[in-house]
Amino acid sequence: MELTPHQILRMHDLLLIQFQRLSFDDNAEYLLSYYPMADRAEIEPHLFGKSIQLSLPDLKIAYPVINYEDSTLQAHLVTETTVLMNNEYNIPEPVNGQEIDASILDIVFVPLLAFDRQGFRVGYGKGFYDRFLAQCRQDVIAIGFSYFDPVDNIDDANQFDIPLNYCITPQELYEF
Repeated sequence: MELTPHQILRMHDLLLIQFQRLSFDDNAEYLLSYYPMADRAEIEPHLFGKSIQLSLPDLKIAYPVINYEDSTLQAHLVTETTVLMNNEYNIPEPVNGQEIDASILDIVFVPLLAFDRQGFRVGYGKGFYDRFLAQCRQDVIAIGFSYFDPVDNIDDANQFDIPLNYCITPQELYEF
């Protein structure tokens, strides 16, 4: 199903309403967000990070940098002076951001194509986020965003897949 620009704007408004139903620990300090793939019409999570910063003004936001040689993902803090450069998949990445350890993250926004009723997701098949989430604290909050409702079950989920804590759609906030 292809969405029109007007439908996408409306869905972003509804996603934000659902997102604002979440509450975050006042001690949360670090968020890993992501830049969407422009050619894939992914949900833009920037608005949700800014929404959290209204209640947590000291929240620091990091973005992923992918190392395709060893299939790892690193979190890099960004500031107003951070330079971004598109990687080989045309995804903006911070060039001069400070790398931070996954274990200090409080919240991680996780990109997805689809998710199921158990909180498992389908990404782009490389496992970057599952490996990265395995390095995070047990209490990290993993949040996905989707324009669409969950499927009943993702058939190829395995023991290395890490489920989301929440997935937000325009109509519902799913908690797992």
